[in-house]
Amino acid sequence: MFTSTNPATGDVIATHPELTAAEVYAALDRAQAAYRDWRLTAPEERAALLERIAERFEADKMALAEMATREMGKTLNSAVAEVEKCAAGFRHYAQNGPAMLADPEVPGAATARWLPIGAVLAIMPWNFPYWQAVRFLAPAIMAGNVALLKHASNVQGCAQAMVDAVIGAGAPAGLFQNLAIRSDTVAELIADPRVAAVTLTGSEGAGMAVAQAAGKALKKVVLELGGSDPFIVLPSADLEKAVETAAKARVQNAGQSCICAKRMIVHAEVYDAFLEGFVAAMARVKADDPMDAASDIGPLSSEAQQQTVLDQIAMLEKAGARRLVGGEALPGKGAYLSAGVLVDVPADDPVAEEELFGPVATVFRADDFDHAIRLANAVPFGLGSSVWTQDAGERERLIRDLDCGMTAVNAMLASSPEAPFGGTKRSGHGRELGPWGMHEFMNLKTVWG
Repeated sequence: MFTSTNPATGDVIATHPELTAAEVYAALDRAQAAYRDWRLTAPEERAALLERIAERFEADKMALAEMATREMGKTLNSAVAEVEKCAAGFRHYAQNGPAMLADPEVPGAATARWLPIGAVLAIMPWNFPYWQAVRFLAPAIMAGNVALLKHASNVQGCAQAMVDAVIGAGAPAGLFQNLAIRSDTVAELIADPRVAAVTLTGSEGAGMAVAQAAGKALKKVVLELGGSDPFIVLPSADLEKAVETAAKARVQNAGQSCICAKRMIVHAEVYDAFLEGFVAAMARVKADDPMDAASDIGPLSSEAQQQTVLDQIAMLEKAGARRLVGGEALPGKGAYLSAGVLVDVPADDPVAEEELFGPVATVFRADDFDHAIRLANAVPFGLGSSVWTQDAGERERLIRDLDCGMTAVNAMLASSPEAPFGGTKRSGHGRELGPWGMHEFMNLKTVWG
């Protein structure tokens, strides 16, 4: 049995039954049966379904958003924005998917075709309970594949709401199913021949376990893992805008986003001015009832997650870091944590390399441009980055030399249905979104004659 608990109050919202082994096997049979027919549908038919799903998400926007807020604590405003982004994602593939399936050009006598491969299993986290799933679901449907979702245990209500929306839009039975199962049963599921490929968004540990299981079964896997994204500020930057964006980027989703800016790396020439403005901006962040439009952030996803971040802060302070503001559990009910800033963090301390999945930033002073790049690359992660400079040469060097999958210049890093999303190093491999995400789980078949 899975329990959904409201992290803002600690109250139990609902319980959800765990699937038995027989129920899982039946779901795999339904997926296989659905794939036999769905792979033969015309791209235009798939696109029409995606358009109807987008309309369904828009029609059910408030109900979906409220479910996410109750289950994992994000503000209602941000939950509404997430549902709207999902609708845009479905619509993007509806409008552009048929062109993505066009036969690629091949020099010489051979031709090539993009063909589906079967059931794609997605193992998804709680922090963006709809968008994380849509990133694989929309391109999977467009490709002619079918989709299996193993969602996080604390957002089973969101998972079922998604299935209801897709089926309510007219999807055939078995095209998209949520498998309410425990993580320790995933390896067996990956090994099943009815599962063609796997995608995971989650922690390093989960990524290693899934990659091992997929490798043992010789199945394609895409991994989007943790991040400790640098936010680099250089002397030519628009400092006021950089400060404002840094605070916003650090506390989005209460800091529980893989592409949140987490490490502020600031050139010595502007360090003091940046730090003064940044501390003031973080002190203004209001952590309160996520249903209240006046709240900037809600609680963390659970009391366990709150304690994890508090333990990391304590270890950093023990290593010599100073906390200038926030980073404290708020009194009363709920897993609330005030927005915080840490300085004098020893860059070589193991905890400094960890991902802080909460609204707490570390700030580092860079002696010069090259030192900023070294600090940025000094962690095992390589997901995203945000860089602030008006110098064209610095811009190009940062894009070239930062070891990560994505770089935003003078802007907060974000994702969109059109652009490839993913990282390097221990942040995973493969790409989601755009044609690249769809083609990850397709067979590029060469044809002679």
